[in-house]
Amino acid sequence: MAKVEVPEGLWMRCDGCSKMIFKKVLEEKLRVCPECGFHYRVDARTRVTQLVDPETFEEFNENLVSTNPLEWTDSVPYTKRLVQAREKTGLSEAVITGKAYIKGRPVILAVMDPFFVMGSMGSVVGEKVTAAIERATDSGLPVVIVTCSGGARMQEGLVSLMQMAKTSAAIARHDEQGGLYITIMTDPTTAGVAASFAFLGDVTIAEPKAMIGFAGPRVIWNTVKAELPEGFQTAEFMLEHGYVDRIVERQNLRSEIARIIDYCGK
Repeated sequence: MAKVEVPEGLWMRCDGCSKMIFKKVLEEKLRVCPECGFHYRVDARTRVTQLVDPETFEEFNENLVSTNPLEWTDSVPYTKRLVQAREKTGLSEAVITGKAYIKGRPVILAVMDPFFVMGSMGSVVGEKVTAAIERATDSGLPVVIVTCSGGARMQEGLVSLMQMAKTSAAIARHDEQGGLYITIMTDPTTAGVAASFAFLGDVTIAEPKAMIGFAGPRVIWNTVKAELPEGFQTAEFMLEHGYVDRIVERQNLRSEIARIIDYCGK
């Protein structure tokens, strides 16, 4: 019997269950393993496509770019690191914002990208998130933010940390005006982003097994030498302890967002 040649690149081993999965099926399942349900990280553009009604996303503030306020250089100059991130992702920064419709419901949407400097929050990310929230407040629309971040961007130092207060203040104004804010926390949502706008949602949703928390387990151990509970900083642990309202699989997010908006009358 003649040997059948299988083209390379059609299959991959799942990071969750180690089974071989067909890449085309993985994409059809929104990059969720059909065998074990492992949720792969997705870039911001893909996430927008998965969430919103076709051809309804109207992006704004897409041309804002970070500078180098501290003239930071580590192994690579910060300016060069930004250029590399733009070339790698095709984005100007680690978040994209715009107006869209989700199952016919108008929303203001912000989606973070885990592949742009680890989705970290610098001055431009803070400005774009804040501007999106303010636009939602002014227009009376719900704001939906998909978080995926390693936290504040160390290359911008205090300027980055200030974004925690800035975004939180915008959310407070949105709440005072009766606005609805839905957070979708994906893997990972940590540090300065978790400690600011990620946990301030009226409804907080998490994807299954997403890492959610402030400092990582290794940092905690090195600092306080504490034994951490099993499953610490997973979405399931956060749900059990009241930090997350519900865990929703990726294919159900659109319906869940629409249901929440309808329930809240927004």
